[in-house]
Amino acid sequence: MDILYLLIPLSAVLVLLIVGVFGWALHKGQFDDVEREGSRILESDPAAVDADQSRPP
Repeated sequence: MDILYLLIPLSAVLVLLIVGVFGWALHKGQFDDVEREGSRILESDPAAVDADQSRPP
């Protein structure tokens, strides 16, 4: 019975942490374009080097 005094607050902290990470991901735009990411795997391979990386330093 004494373990419940530890487990209940720990589970509440864990839930708050999960909600906080989910809110952070929403705020940063992680779920803005899910349709594009789902169809990206079906496209042909992109170029190995981006345009700005091909210039010598």
